[in-house]
Amino acid sequence: MGARVAVAGASGYAGGELLRLLAGHPDLEIGPLAANNSAGTPVTAAHPQVTGHPGLDGAVFSATEPDLLADADLLFTALPHGESAQLAARLPGHLKVIDLGADFRLADEKAWTGYYPGPYAGQWTYGLPELPGARDAIRAAATVAAPGCYATASILALAPLLAAGLADPADIVIVAASGTSGAGRSARPDLLATEVMGSMSAYQVGGTHRHTPEIEQNLDTERGRVPAPPPVSVSFTPTLAPMPRGILAPCTARSAASLADLRAALTGAYHNEPFVHVLPEGRWPATGATLGSNAAHLQVAADPHAGRAVVVCALDNLVKGAAGQAIQNANLMLGLPETAGLTAHGVSP
Repeated sequence: MGARVAVAGASGYAGGELLRLLAGHPDLEIGPLAANNSAGTPVTAAHPQVTGHPGLDGAVFSATEPDLLADADLLFTALPHGESAQLAARLPGHLKVIDLGADFRLADEKAWTGYYPGPYAGQWTYGLPELPGARDAIRAAATVAAPGCYATASILALAPLLAAGLADPADIVIVAASGTSGAGRSARPDLLATEVMGSMSAYQVGGTHRHTPEIEQNLDTERGRVPAPPPVSVSFTPTLAPMPRGILAPCTARSAASLADLRAALTGAYHNEPFVHVLPEGRWPATGATLGSNAAHLQVAADPHAGRAVVVCALDNLVKGAAGQAIQNANLMLGLPETAGLTAHGVSP
């Protein structure tokens, strides 16, 4: 048997996607599955997509008890924001933990208090393997904060351009669309099918979305340089699209760079990456092509009329934006092949 992994918050959408991917993982054994509000109920009642897996048929959710979850080599926490930090404080120090929530993503306590309720819990290693130097940090870490879905798409799109000095970090605009699963599984009137079908809407407009400081922090690759470069400033507008899953993130920044230079920056950054693909010229990312996969698809254009670079990223918010990326991190932390249990190929149509 392989390494034993546990999941806290296993009844939600991200938890269910973790179980689907873990069910097909060649090197990981599924251990305790905790979900306080669903404790005692069958796992396959909440996630019928994993019916037939020998470790999940007949399994029931447990309460979120630290002693029970500690019976594993690694724990995924897919809990509401604020709850992971409370649980982490009660876990034994030897347990490796990957948090899919926001509790440990931010380095700046002021940024945390400006966007989240509850006390600041500190920062863990940021789990976006494609960032420079990130893989070595993740391999050496015992605790990792998996990035947010919007943040993953935006950072993958823009980080190579900023690192190459091809875009103005102080003038970034992102208007991205997400499927409804990004809001979680809790019942909300604004997420009812009758409210969402045939309609798109913006929300948390005007710099109020909680992924804003996360995006700015992880695009700021030149922190500490002397003289200091302009700070990263992001105008981020999220929108809700009438689809269950997927993110499409058009990202723009002021730039005078040519298309050849912009494209070279992206292809140079990602040419050896198993999950991040720069599409051939003339083809633009679509969410349907990435569904069910750990892939991110990118395309870039130069807009000389407006003096901007445009990068579009598509990914599955529940896979590369959540559960798949968490497993990618777990593979690194446990010394397994990084791609184990994951695919870069989507399900379409």
